[in-house]
Amino acid sequence: QVQLVESGGGSVQAGGSLRLSCAASGYTFSAYCLGWFRQAPGKEREGVAHIDSHGRTRYADSVKGRFTISADNAKNTLYLQMLDLKPEDTAIYYCAAVTQFGGYCFNWIFDYWGQGTQVTVSS
Repeated sequence: QVQLVESGGGSVQAGGSLRLSCAASGYTFSAYCLGWFRQAPGKEREGVAHIDSHGRTRYADSVKGRFTISADNAKNTLYLQMLDLKPEDTAIYYCAAVTQFGGYCFNWIFDYWGQGTQVTVSS
């Protein structure tokens, strides 16, 4: 059974940085598309970034140039390095995975989700 556990959230001031981690188990890590989503209070969940089994990445326009997604297959861990954080980045961040596309990412569709980690950015 696929399990995804996020960590690394916290509270920072605007301009600060955080690195989120997602420990994965229960499947072949490198055969999946992996992603990060976030949901702010009163807003719908939105895709932040994803990475496929070939290392290709995609980012939401709002985080391009500030966030970097990466995966360490040896550690079965997904990361999200967040720089120059802004108050509008405040949200619960979720790790996600999908296998049905053979390691490719498609249309921000994901099957498995972590429990989320809170990121709060103060001005």
